[in-house]
Amino acid sequence: MKPENPPSFIVATECQKSAWDNGWRVALETTDGWMLHASHDAPGQIGLAAASPQGPWFLAVDHAGVAKELGTTVDLPGPGLARFAYPTATELYRAVSRAYDLAKALPNDPLQKFKQRTRSMPTSTEAERLVVQRVGQDLFRDALMRFWKGRCPLTGISDPALLRASHMKPWAECENDAERLDVYNGLLLSALWDAAFDRHLVTFGEDGWPQFSPRLTAKARERLEHELDAPISLSEGHMKYLAVHRKTFALSVS
Repeated sequence: MKPENPPSFIVATECQKSAWDNGWRVALETTDGWMLHASHDAPGQIGLAAASPQGPWFLAVDHAGVAKELGTTVDLPGPGLARFAYPTATELYRAVSRAYDLAKALPNDPLQKFKQRTRSMPTSTEAERLVVQRVGQDLFRDALMRFWKGRCPLTGISDPALLRASHMKPWAECENDAERLDVYNGLLLSALWDAAFDRHLVTFGEDGWPQFSPRLTAKARERLEHELDAPISLSEGHMKYLAVHRKTFALSVS
């Protein structure tokens, strides 16, 4: 199994569409059947290829964080840090879109944008510091929206007005801006779950299932459980921040 070289018209057209439609609009060279693309606003590069117009279709990424989140790799020579295979062009299209969202969400893209936007902003007064903080919180929310695909992972709710950017390790307790803007320090939760999580009435195990505080009323717990569709799919990067939240949760119920 190896890329068609050079890419046929159909393969080239499908790869170009996947790249262009999903933010990878800077066409680079084609090497050994791999069509390389970059983005104007997302870090890293991707490579696209296919064994034939019937598939399988291949995606290569050079962003370590994106590679880790995309899942199982394939043993295939090519560019980047990792390669992935998909049976159809439609599945490749979805993967390219996911790679773009992850590249814009994962460290250190939100942090770099924060530094750029606040470099010349004054911070001598409390009001000025709050304005800077709001910039960071907006970038953090945008990153979570991309990482969690615009929906609460517990309930499936996707109405933006009903979604909250929830820090595991609170903003004020973070050691630096890198922690404050780390997408792994956050969950995108529906309003009710966010309120319970923020007040340490609920936390999560490493398996993603919620743990409820005895301080929570039976009616409130029933309401939360009624909204629950599935556990949260957590990554390794979440664990150190989740441990902070669980520690506070444990102290609140002891």
